[in-house]
Amino acid sequence: MFHYSMTQWLFFFYTYCFLGWCFESAFVSIRTHKFVNRGFMRGPFLPIYGSGAIMMYVVSMPFQDNIVLTYFAGCVGATALEYITGVLMEKLFHIRYWDYSNQKFNFQGHICLSSTVTWGFFTIMMTRVIHRPIEQFVMGIPKNVLNYATFFLTIYIVADFALSFKTALDLRNILAKMQRVKEEMERMSKRLDVIIAFSNAERAQKQQEREHELRISDLAEGLGQRFSSLKEMIQRTPGAYMDNVREEIAELRARYNLYMENRRNYKEMLDFYKWDMIRNNPNMRSEKYEDSFEELKGAVEEKRGK
Repeated sequence: MFHYSMTQWLFFFYTYCFLGWCFESAFVSIRTHKFVNRGFMRGPFLPIYGSGAIMMYVVSMPFQDNIVLTYFAGCVGATALEYITGVLMEKLFHIRYWDYSNQKFNFQGHICLSSTVTWGFFTIMMTRVIHRPIEQFVMGIPKNVLNYATFFLTIYIVADFALSFKTALDLRNILAKMQRVKEEMERMSKRLDVIIAFSNAERAQKQQEREHELRISDLAEGLGQRFSSLKEMIQRTPGAYMDNVREEIAELRARYNLYMENRRNYKEMLDFYKWDMIRNNPNMRSEKYEDSFEELKGAVEEKRGK
């Protein structure tokens, strides 16, 4: 089991990263009827598959003569890896790159029973069918050639991963800024409802009850309508109260215009790398920034359609 050199282990890892990318991209491309470059990275490598394959091989080696124990070792090991990776990525980026919430017997959306069962069969296939020819191929590569190939692959993959990591962090920061804009708009909306309530209490109460359900676009539209209503109200029914809040309304209007400009700027911050990351992971979602992320995905779809 441990007769491989560090270089050979790395090359096995890169090989399975590439094979995993081929499988995942082909599966999603066929399902969506268009080519999809799947994964966190831009290049043809999926580290989760490389890590999973190496882990499957390691945990199953003590049971290589027992196919049942090999199966269960793969189920447990791969599921644990998938869960830990999913939790860490969501904690770090506030985005899920895969989600099993719509599957039966899932746990927190990170893992599910059907996936665990599949990992077990993959472990048997990998250890007894796939790895043997790959092992023969790698062991047959001259040492110097393997060293150079692994060295250059390492440089490329590390650079790709670093760029993708930065892109994911930038995307998280954009979502956080968009969420702050939404929260400010919600506070502004409640204040405007208080002002409007003096002339139309019933309407304000209904609006407040709906507030938590509004998306950013609906919220922005509702704020625009409130400002229009207040402008008409001031012109139609001038009074002491309206005179007192006139300055506050003007300040709120200025803040509203600034927030709307910020929203446009945040969506324009979707450069090619961020746009491509969202496009290549159609099942991505964010629980913390759900509304903001859906708006970004909508912007990506608009950009794709142009």
